[in-house]
Amino acid sequence: MTGKSESRVRAGAYASSAGAALLIAACLGVEVAQAQAIMRTPTISVPTRTPTISPSIASRVGPTVSARAVSVDRGPRTIATIPHTTTARLRPTTVLPYARYSPNLYPACTAPYRDAGGECLAQPNAGGGDPGKPGKKSAGKGRGNATPVAANLRSFANEFVAEIDGTLSPGDADALARRHGLTRISSESFPLIGATFGLFRITDGRPYETVRREFATDGSVRSVQPNFRYVLQDQKSTPPSEGDPAQYALTKLRLPQAHTLAHGANVTVAVIDSGIDTRHPELANSIADNFDALGSAEGPHVHGTGIAGAIVAHDRLMGSAPEARIIAIRAFGGANDGAESSSYIILRSLNYAAEHGAQIVNMSFAGPKDAVIERAIAATAARGLVLIAAAGNAGAKSPPLYPAANPNVIAVSATDQQDRLFPASNRGNYVAIAAPGVDIFLPAPDGKYQMTSGTSFSAAYVSGVAALLLERNYALKPEALRMTLAKTARDLGSPGRDELFGDGQADAFAAVLAVPADSATPVAAASGTTKREDAAKRRDEPNSRAIEQPSLSSADDKATVSQADRPATR
Repeated sequence: MTGKSESRVRAGAYASSAGAALLIAACLGVEVAQAQAIMRTPTISVPTRTPTISPSIASRVGPTVSARAVSVDRGPRTIATIPHTTTARLRPTTVLPYARYSPNLYPACTAPYRDAGGECLAQPNAGGGDPGKPGKKSAGKGRGNATPVAANLRSFANEFVAEIDGTLSPGDADALARRHGLTRISSESFPLIGATFGLFRITDGRPYETVRREFATDGSVRSVQPNFRYVLQDQKSTPPSEGDPAQYALTKLRLPQAHTLAHGANVTVAVIDSGIDTRHPELANSIADNFDALGSAEGPHVHGTGIAGAIVAHDRLMGSAPEARIIAIRAFGGANDGAESSSYIILRSLNYAAEHGAQIVNMSFAGPKDAVIERAIAATAARGLVLIAAAGNAGAKSPPLYPAANPNVIAVSATDQQDRLFPASNRGNYVAIAAPGVDIFLPAPDGKYQMTSGTSFSAAYVSGVAALLLERNYALKPEALRMTLAKTARDLGSPGRDELFGDGQADAFAAVLAVPADSATPVAAASGTTKREDAAKRRDEPNSRAIEQPSLSSADDKATVSQADRPATR
């Protein structure tokens, strides 16, 4: 074979080999491309993560007492005559939507999402946020920022509370709302603060802050703010291992001794809370008036019933002012175990209390600082009403909660049977006084009883003590009453006033002794009945509790409570 032939053979072989290689590469290329495509676009099946929530939530009623209703024939009882009982006339009101309620912490946000004053910041682009305070983001590391922006729990999304021209009719107010793409939920005049307020809602999804600025420029609008959220201040707890929870509160406050001098007769306490079981034996003949600020059809609630019981219980248990009268104002509503309210509803409630003869207002709830409610509280205090509120159950790191932090309000923290501060109780220089609030035995709806904890019930006990002081001297001014409670309190914690207990634990007996008795019959007393006559009749009843006369040697001595003063054995 010649050299040229060998060259042709080699070239053909090379060409053949190259063709085969190209064919193999082409096949492999398809497979590689397919593999790469598969790697780039994986198919992953992720099941939906919609949470399943059980509609039934366990009751707060203690397991050992929850089903034991009381049916005791105690014979005739003489209780301070209630001059009138009225049925509230309600305007049709749309019930506000209620979100899930957290009974222990308010507001729920971590340090990176608090402003300089400690308040929670609004979520960016979320309706109902605090104007001018966008949410913050912390710098993430490694895989990036995994910390979610804090949810806005301070107010109801897309709702405004606005002061509007008082000459506007409901139709005019609706026209005002339509001009700005809003819906008017409700509006009314509030004599307490001499103004007309309306509740408006954004329904077209526009940004909250944009709508707020536009609405505020209307000539018929005086002011605009979020519809802030308020929650009740209780906390579920387990029964104590020893001692009678109702009895320890009586002893700590020296209530049996104080009741030898006053029972709260002819004093009216407005309880702004959830629904109260007015048929409970502990509350019989104690409810002078009812007002449902929500316009709802809900039944009694465990919190409101317990608050009323801490003040006026008089069957198996003893409240701090068993002959006081209650104006039951329902301002908190919601399904199951929780209940919450809003700026607009609290305003309606304060207005009703001030306009219907309340002398004391118990506010066992908490929320953020609120310009509308601050204004209403100032007007209520100017009328001479005593305002008492729970300090809050948000713990040591919480910023001040309102209305307790308002200077016109007596803020109450909670203590336990060993005089220790309730761990969840708020601290701060606004705390005025402390009272028992841990493992308290109180009435519950449907004739039952509950074991519960919270600054809510501490505030209620102090509201009852305030009623004793007003019965003792009807002309006592709010500031004088506050000073009396402070000067007679039993010091706890660090010597002197502190941020945990304020001036100390309330001492009902020492406080009542410190107030000069006023022999004049109060204006609110029923005709033909005086305070002292009514109290004497109660002590002379065959089934009334016998109370030992305490020693007057020292205001700090704890007189022993007689066995007859203990509630019936459960």
